[in-house]
Amino acid sequence: MGGPRWLRKVTHWLKHWHRRWRARRGDGRAIPDRLWARVVADLPCLHALDTGELTRLRDLCAAFLARKVFSGAHGLVVDDRMALLVAAQACLPLRHRGLTALAWYDDFVGIVLHPDEMIAPRRTHDAAGVVHEYDETLAGEAMQGGPIVLAWPRVLGAAPGAAGIGHNLVIHEFAHAIDLHGKPLGQPADGCPLLPAGFLGLSAAAARQRWHTVLSEAHATHRQRVALHERFGAPPPWLDAYGAESPAEFFAVTCEAYCVDRERLAEAHAEWVALLDAFFARPTASGNTP
Repeated sequence: MGGPRWLRKVTHWLKHWHRRWRARRGDGRAIPDRLWARVVADLPCLHALDTGELTRLRDLCAAFLARKVFSGAHGLVVDDRMALLVAAQACLPLRHRGLTALAWYDDFVGIVLHPDEMIAPRRTHDAAGVVHEYDETLAGEAMQGGPIVLAWPRVLGAAPGAAGIGHNLVIHEFAHAIDLHGKPLGQPADGCPLLPAGFLGLSAAAARQRWHTVLSEAHATHRQRVALHERFGAPPPWLDAYGAESPAEFFAVTCEAYCVDRERLAEAHAEWVALLDAFFARPTASGNTP
């Protein structure tokens, strides 16, 4: 019944490879409808997207999943829903740039999900040359060349007790990957990613200088707001205080906030958000990118 067994196997194989071929080309139909609907429902950051944005995001996710390898640490089994939840958030900032923007993630293949937050040993030297060794608790980490490591419980939400609503661990770590893309081996993230050709209609040197100037000013403003809160009891800034740590962390933290609540971020850092609009190719009211 249903044809010879060998024919059923061949049919199943052809369907499998056809789906993979579709995914590689960025065809969102490679993702089953029911699975896509469930993931969209699970992620509040996708609820405000229109039909066109969701279609582009689905296509990006299909191509992303065809290029990446997921694994679970300490016995965690990664299923299709878990992988798609990561993919949808990782691809969310890229939805207006399209499939070519996936090149920002070409420097790594592996994505590792942990069942809980991780303990990472650290070794640093202070100004006097003294070595300090300590353990750091991490929810995620992006390393040059990969893999990207994420704590699975945090993939769906912010840390317990976190202030504000601009948090997204997946976007944060993938923003670091964007920052690291194209940098020489060993050069750390610095908040200044490789800018698209012709960015803002400027030369490469002028565009990078513009980026660095606006980034530095926005970071300094955020640092001041955090210091006023911590030292003098001023109201805390909505943006995560961790962004005050360095320009690299400011870039990652603001990419989170940009995708979760762009309007709220623009109230605090209008000039910086205008640069992010251009970087991520967000359409203007007239339909053109800024």
